[in-house]
Amino acid sequence: MLRVNLLLLFLLAPVIGVLLAVSTFAQTSAGLVLPAGRLETAVGTLQDEVHHLQYAVGFVRESLEEQQQRYEEQQRTLQALAEKSQEHKRLSDDIYEQHILDRLGQPVRTHRSTRVEVKVFELKGIGYRGYIGKVKPFDPAVLQVTYRPGPGETTSAAVRRTGAILGVNGGGFYHAPSGGEMHTLPIGNTMVNGRLVGGFQPSQEDIFFAGFNSRGRLVGGVFHDRGALMNLGARQGVSFVPILIRDRKPLPIPEKWRNQRQPRTVLGEYANGDLILIVVDGRQGEWSSGVTLEDLQITLIEFGVIDAYNLDGGGSSVFVFGNEILNRPSDGRERVIATSIVVLP
Repeated sequence: MLRVNLLLLFLLAPVIGVLLAVSTFAQTSAGLVLPAGRLETAVGTLQDEVHHLQYAVGFVRESLEEQQQRYEEQQRTLQALAEKSQEHKRLSDDIYEQHILDRLGQPVRTHRSTRVEVKVFELKGIGYRGYIGKVKPFDPAVLQVTYRPGPGETTSAAVRRTGAILGVNGGGFYHAPSGGEMHTLPIGNTMVNGRLVGGFQPSQEDIFFAGFNSRGRLVGGVFHDRGALMNLGARQGVSFVPILIRDRKPLPIPEKWRNQRQPRTVLGEYANGDLILIVVDGRQGEWSSGVTLEDLQITLIEFGVIDAYNLDGGGSSVFVFGNEILNRPSDGRERVIATSIVVLP
């Protein structure tokens, strides 16, 4: 309103000036007499100008009010659209979540906190069985890779040590003597809290690196250059072979890995950022004979997984939830390994 009054004063300034000039002139020339006709004409013209100015000021006031109303209406519209968009996103997320659950079935175990949601499912195929963990990380820090220098540790030990709710075995490893003791060392590249364990190792025989970035998304690939690996922005990760699914498409399985039914551990991701951890038992005919990587690729695509990596399998494959080993490791007991992937509660 103050802006309108100032504008009105600005527009009337010329008229006020004329009135002051006329008043001054009248005072200084009181002895002069103007003809009545000319004076009436001047006053009439002045009144017309005042009317025009009042109309103009009214138009400006109306225009400013209309602009303010239009702005407020636009803001209300944008707010409504933003709320609608958020509602659509929630609906879309809910629909996608239901789409996943329709394929995985009913969970047999669940955990939910402000940091993460974990749902555990049984996996049953022709001649094999295992467990699936679907992880929805609200806080990316719940996703960790564990590594203890020296003799190594079992996944259940890593789960207890970190207080995790879920854990599976991680990347490949080998044993090497050092200082009179046998050490369990990871192959390829292992990353814990943003640091490479033992420095960078260029990929050999298509060994990949797979892990999680600071947003909790799955990242990975085959790297021959340290800079390319570090550009991933990964915070945690392990190495093994081969990559199973990339951008929803199955990749060729190396010849020496083809058509072999074995215990398996798989790390994958859905399009909404949910992670999937699968452990399949094997080498136990009456319980589970294992699964081929080709069959796993088919299963993963049917589940809707967009990226997936084959982790160390065989006797290393283990699925721990709530400090309980749910699967049946093929060695009859857990194996001491170099790395595990754990999910904090």
